[in-house]
Amino acid sequence: MSLALACVAAAVLLPAASAGGATPQVPLLTDIRVGRQASFDRVVLDLDGRRPEFFIRSVDQLFYDGSGLPVVIDGNHFLQVTSTPAAAHDDSGNPSYHGPHQFTTPSLANVQAVAITGDFEGHLTVGLGMRDDSWHRVLVLDNPTRVVIDVGHN
Repeated sequence: MSLALACVAAAVLLPAASAGGATPQVPLLTDIRVGRQASFDRVVLDLDGRRPEFFIRSVDQLFYDGSGLPVVIDGNHFLQVTSTPAAAHDDSGNPSYHGPHQFTTPSLANVQAVAITGDFEGHLTVGLGMRDDSWHRVLVLDNPTRVVIDVGHN
């Protein structure tokens, strides 16, 4: 049984309220970047704000959060990554991310496509379409805040 078939959830500790007692803002998506490394593909979600928790799972099909409609993107295998709290829009509903919500990744070896599949009530969900079922991991990095998704070439 492949690691990618297992549902993996990982939580990252959230910082406490700031010194003034205010709760830090919901992290806002500002960019999505992709890159090919020697043995894996990397998808990076750039966030403006505190560290979110994240949950990753392999799924047979991607669906848009809320509507439940299927997401049609290239790939034979799919990963769903949800970051919370996180959003692609500010409190006024203005988008914080101005790039495409779905795009192909021809420069990558395994990841074929990326799609934002949900941005609702502090949950930001991104789906990846992959050629092959392979190992994967998610990291949250600081300064600036980034959710990093690595997918093996197989």
